[in-house]
Amino acid sequence: MSINIWHPFTQHGLGEPIPEIARAEAAALYQADGTKIIDAISSWWVQTHGHCHPRIVSAIQEQSTRLDQMIFAGWTHEPARELAAGLSDFLPESLEHIFFSDSGSTAVEVALKMALGYWHNRRESRQKILVMEHSYHGDTIGAMSVGARGVFNQAYAPLLFDVGTIGFPEAGAEQATLDQLEAFCKDRENPPAALIVEPLILGAGGMIIYSADILAQMAAICREHDVLFIADEVMTGWGRTGTVFACEQAGVEPDILCMAKGLTGGVIPLAVTAATDPIYQAHYSENRAQMFFHSSSFTANPIACAAANANLAIWRDEPVQQRIDAIIASHLAFSDRLKQKSNVSGLRQCGTILAFEIDDGAGDYMSSLGPQLLAFFRDHKILLRPLGNTIYIMPPYCISSVELDAVYAVIEEAIDHFRDC
Repeated sequence: MSINIWHPFTQHGLGEPIPEIARAEAAALYQADGTKIIDAISSWWVQTHGHCHPRIVSAIQEQSTRLDQMIFAGWTHEPARELAAGLSDFLPESLEHIFFSDSGSTAVEVALKMALGYWHNRRESRQKILVMEHSYHGDTIGAMSVGARGVFNQAYAPLLFDVGTIGFPEAGAEQATLDQLEAFCKDRENPPAALIVEPLILGAGGMIIYSADILAQMAAICREHDVLFIADEVMTGWGRTGTVFACEQAGVEPDILCMAKGLTGGVIPLAVTAATDPIYQAHYSENRAQMFFHSSSFTANPIACAAANANLAIWRDEPVQQRIDAIIASHLAFSDRLKQKSNVSGLRQCGTILAFEIDDGAGDYMSSLGPQLLAFFRDHKILLRPLGNTIYIMPPYCISSVELDAVYAVIEEAIDHFRDC
């Protein structure tokens, strides 16, 4: 009997090729025969400093010979303590406590449980979670519940809990979103426990962007009405929007912040949910029934923590912000070229992320153009994974100008090709 691999977000019934990668370095993936593929989406938004960064690789190698794994319930280790101390240089002072998990989805699950536990332990009846239209927060049950309902999760609908949804703050209609949030927060019969948002840009929802001002106003409304504000920075964190965390651009200090992906430079799974002291204190008690009930076998894995510590060292010691700024400037210049294309619409940029729609002007994940675009980029040795007919670029910060120009050239070729089809 042979065992077949079942790949994520892959319809095997279509018989599409699945290339095999042998090694990677910086912004490139290499097949066994030496063929180079430029990684223009950071291997699903995780790679920040590039593949196989020597500092991170060295940290993993060294840690794996000293302490590879241990239980974290009631025990601790030096890499975790070092990471907690190091994160204080990057997080707002109000986020005094961190809880480890092992993926973006679990970081969100932890955040939701923290929020509900906070109100439960205060003997206040608040269970409703508020969410933003088009959001995506992960593929576990709680994370799917607070994400957009649709083709992603319709088969699992019986498992999902109800939420309160505010509209996406479309340009020119932002006040409607704020009014909806205010109405939910003022509901004294069913007061919400928390609002969870992807700050500034919604990823899997189509790389759609809203302003820092709206983010700040949403946080202010929540604070005014004593509703917890959760920032899901799993994708946006670690530089993607131009600052370390997207919330910085709005001057927002959330009650709870989720991070993963770039926390280890995108090399190994690790997540952190950071919380304020009041949330921690709501669980702090001599009553064991009031503790925070969450864990996984690999919570705060020492090797993963060592990789994260190396990531922080890279941020401190290398010109990461200059690399980010260079990508931002390059995207801006490329945008000027894209404006001349008749079949390009919705051109937008948030930090190192550039996105637009091709062909029909509306983002549609199930667009038939999606698989065609994916195949075109694969054939041209560029790793881009369009969200239907939405093309986006989210490269690792180490990408060279030559590599980025090559990505732009292939995208322009694709635009022209599908316009003429």
